[in-house]
Amino acid sequence: MKIKKFEFNMFPVNCYVLWDETNEAVVIDPGCFYEEEKQTFKNFIQTQGLTLKHLLNTHLHLDHIFGNPFIMREYNLKAEAGQQDEFWLAQAPNQSRMFGFQINEEPVPLGKYVCDGDIICFGNTQLEAIHVPGHSPGSMVYYCKEEACLFSGDVLFQGSIGRADLAGGNFDELREHICSRLFILPNDTKVYPGHGPSTSIGEEKSNNPFFR
Repeated sequence: MKIKKFEFNMFPVNCYVLWDETNEAVVIDPGCFYEEEKQTFKNFIQTQGLTLKHLLNTHLHLDHIFGNPFIMREYNLKAEAGQQDEFWLAQAPNQSRMFGFQINEEPVPLGKYVCDGDIICFGNTQLEAIHVPGHSPGSMVYYCKEEACLFSGDVLFQGSIGRADLAGGNFDELREHICSRLFILPNDTKVYPGHGPSTSIGEEKSNNPFFR
């Protein structure tokens, strides 16, 4: 499996495109807000000859869904995410005003709910959805066992964890689920977060100050 990271600059958020030898692909958290970001994404998909099969959101906070309308319009894909986060779609205009700007496109409805244990397939690759609430009630981590990597959204970062002070957040729940759902994975599992640099499960178990 190949991985391309885009860092979009409204908040800056990490967006990932995953694909394999079949050229079937998924996009995770398309945070593209500006037109030039959308064009960069579109050019990459076209240049690589990829066919997008899934639009996955780790959660539905504003910065992770900016590009959902664009992806739906351009590639005829509907977003897939945890149902428990669906209330955030209606909150997006208010949330944007809280940060001092207006969204340029209304959020689009989810096309499919992702549940804990679901397997998302593209080409010859499988991702397992792991429910890790606490940052948001519906936060999903997407884990590829064969490639020993996961996409953690805003659950787990290098040296940190997600904030828990927004609606539906719970600090104790977040720490508990990271320990019980993610820290049981092999230490060499690569962690690709929603913001900032990548890390590993072993690195965070040993050095993350929230687990000392």
